[in-house]
Amino acid sequence: MSSSSQSSTPDITIDITNDVCPMTFVKTRLKLEKMTPGQILEVLLKEGEPLTNVPRSVKEMGDDVLDLTKLADATGTYRLTIRKN
Repeated sequence: MSSSSQSSTPDITIDITNDVCPMTFVKTRLKLEKMTPGQILEVLLKEGEPLTNVPRSVKEMGDDVLDLTKLADATGTYRLTIRKN
């Protein structure tokens, strides 16, 4: 459907849709810390605070937000694609 994922196939996927802030970012950060530069992390998250805070915090940490897409088949769920720097 979308061709914006220029060969950014995720190396790791985490689902934080059942978590609340600040655990949403804590889990994302812990996973990123275990990854090597250049690896791709896919994060499934809900709208609201996680959708605002996680991408912003990832950028502040110095990693790249490659894509943020609303999933058509899941109410209020988004896919955040991050490249570890």
